[in-house]
Amino acid sequence: MLVFAIMVIILVGAPLLGVYPVFMMKVMCFALFACAFNLLLGFGGLLSFGHAMFLGGAGYAAAHAAKVWGWTPELAIGFATLCTAALGWVTGLLAIRRQGIYFAMITLALAQMVFFFSLQAPFTHGEDGIQAVPRGHLFGLIDLSQTFAMYCFVLVIFLGGFLLIYRIVHSPFGQVLQAIRENEPRAISLGYDADKFKHRAFVLSATLAGLAGATKAILFQLASLTDVHWSMSGEVVLMTLLGGMGTIFGPVVGAATIVTMQNYLAELGSWVTVVQGAIFVVCVLLFRRGIVGEIGNLIKKSL
Repeated sequence: MLVFAIMVIILVGAPLLGVYPVFMMKVMCFALFACAFNLLLGFGGLLSFGHAMFLGGAGYAAAHAAKVWGWTPELAIGFATLCTAALGWVTGLLAIRRQGIYFAMITLALAQMVFFFSLQAPFTHGEDGIQAVPRGHLFGLIDLSQTFAMYCFVLVIFLGGFLLIYRIVHSPFGQVLQAIRENEPRAISLGYDADKFKHRAFVLSATLAGLAGATKAILFQLASLTDVHWSMSGEVVLMTLLGGMGTIFGPVVGAATIVTMQNYLAELGSWVTVVQGAIFVVCVLLFRRGIVGEIGNLIKKSL
């Protein structure tokens, strides 16, 4: 609770201390995305190389609903989240039939199918994406074109998603999921349907990733191929491992680190990727549990 309070204070106080609000909102969107991915990898033991399809797919759905159909932001985000839940349910049924690298390759193949659909479908506008998406009025009352209102909206979504993930992890469902991760044959021998639990975890992870993607599309008023590209799936793996796989706060720290590097090292151009790779190698060699994982190990607390 102390660490959570510190995180909330940082998120609330950062704009007051002069930090660019849009940058902080971007951090929160990617932090929620990384937390959703960590629910699947860190607590379920399932490595997906296709989570970008949920982030980017939800972005397209929310942008189309808000711009073309004229829906309010909460309806657009809700619609996009439901779309990714359905996509996660279908893709999960196919992917969980295999384990290990085969599971990862199936998710990557499915994500590539979604990428090429996003490239070719007429309503996605190809490489241009869906631009000039209106932020609209929340519940028809609050104008999200105001930075303060948008910041509060993104903050509430992030904290709600974060607390939901915390509750899932510490629920009986989350405990069984971790048992399956540690020793699936033993969990099956105790009477648990491992495939059903893994499928539910996949759907929950996809839904929360979609929530992050839809919020990001409304925030930046743009849905583009970048978010559905396979490299985005690699970035979320990097965020999770850098912060600490299987920890609650690790993905938040990892996402904040990666987004900060991308933002403040942008003048390096393509060399940003090289810097990210070097930092990742150093962290893997020196902090095998991730940043938060090593801190938790030192203080003997689960973070």
